[in-house]
Amino acid sequence: MELRQLQYFLVVADELHFGRAAEMLNMSQPPLTVAIKKLEKELHVQLFERTTRSVRLTSAGQLFRDSLAPVLADLDRVVAEVSEVTTGLRGKLSIGFVSSASYTVIPEAVALFRARRPQVELLLRPVTTDEQVDLLVEGNLDVGILRDPTRLPGMDLEQIHTEPLVLALPASHPLTKRDIVAVEDIAGEDFVLYPYKHMSGFFSVVHSLFDGHEQPRIVEQAIHQETILGLVAAGLGMSILPESVSRFQMPSVAFRPIATHPQSSLYMARGSANPAAETFMECLREAQQQTDSLAP
Repeated sequence: MELRQLQYFLVVADELHFGRAAEMLNMSQPPLTVAIKKLEKELHVQLFERTTRSVRLTSAGQLFRDSLAPVLADLDRVVAEVSEVTTGLRGKLSIGFVSSASYTVIPEAVALFRARRPQVELLLRPVTTDEQVDLLVEGNLDVGILRDPTRLPGMDLEQIHTEPLVLALPASHPLTKRDIVAVEDIAGEDFVLYPYKHMSGFFSVVHSLFDGHEQPRIVEQAIHQETILGLVAAGLGMSILPESVSRFQMPSVAFRPIATHPQSSLYMARGSANPAAETFMECLREAQQQTDSLAP
């Protein structure tokens, strides 16, 4: 039994006329008649009562039609959905991102993507840069948004956002009285930073600020900026973070620019052949363009 035979049967069952059914199927009537007779033989039932004047469904034919129609409709739906998956219109897309990206490109990019691909389920995973590198290489992330990555074997990195680094310090600290802070003023001070093993590139950027000066004393480490700000607010030390993090209002924490104007960048990388990935990356580009247009 072939799918083609079942489709022929439904058309004849709807039309109850072999000639009209053949026209709708873009075929001649004799092959259609042969196909229906073959189907009846395979099912061991008579599906149609035929006379020279009319064609009617038998009781078995009516039951077969009523049962078959929704099955083939579901099959058509599944075929259409599979086609949409292969073109990126349906399915799932996993996005890894450093948590600080949630203050810049992520919200607008997600909104754009959901408007354009409502049938694609977004799996958003806040993951540190170095963890993302492993996930991307292993094919367990479709798109990664990384901060100052130092390695990404065999993959292209595209810069999507650059921003200044700022000093975060307890609001009671004497340096809050200054409009801008020099590196020599914070050399050798207690710091709360991201751990090297999770954010090696960003860690290196921060430490390079102190070249020629005493390196900071790392008294605590954390992988989420909210935790870092909480520790700064508690007076454990100060920190250096992307400027966008200052939008997170944390009581008892003040932010000040650094005199050398250090910068940090976000990059995106594709980790799979998921066809929806390129659409999300285009949304990231547009989100950054909107951010740039709103910049003073």
